[in-house]
Amino acid sequence: MNVTIIDGQGGQLGAQLVKEITTRFSFVELTAIGTNAIATSTMLKAGAKNAATGENSVLVACRKADVIIGPIGIVVADSLLGEITDKIAVAIGRANAIRILLPVNKCDNYVAGVSSSNIKALIEDALSKLSDVISNTHS
Repeated sequence: MNVTIIDGQGGQLGAQLVKEITTRFSFVELTAIGTNAIATSTMLKAGAKNAATGENSVLVACRKADVIIGPIGIVVADSLLGEITDKIAVAIGRANAIRILLPVNKCDNYVAGVSSSNIKALIEDALSKLSDVISNTHS
């Protein structure tokens, strides 16, 4: 199973996901893609073994991913302070992958009906959903 984490800005959310996924699901092929060098570096420091930076890296990773995880802004063009290009948003949206999007209310994107959960709770929920996907794939 190929799991791709996509994050931008400082990469803190991606780093937390990398730490938890490498600990709990060591058997998955994990790829961390930063929309900028700082995000990629942060995810590498968190333990990502496969990592890359930029738009083309996102496009390639989306073609290979079984699961894509990241903040909801990765599917909205111009979000994450402009780091998400049209091509990135479309590639993620069209990917033949399951998307686990964390409803982070930032950068002028707000998700109605979603309580303001802290990042730790959002990550736990994302990991639970990933566990379900992995269980259903191996059933």
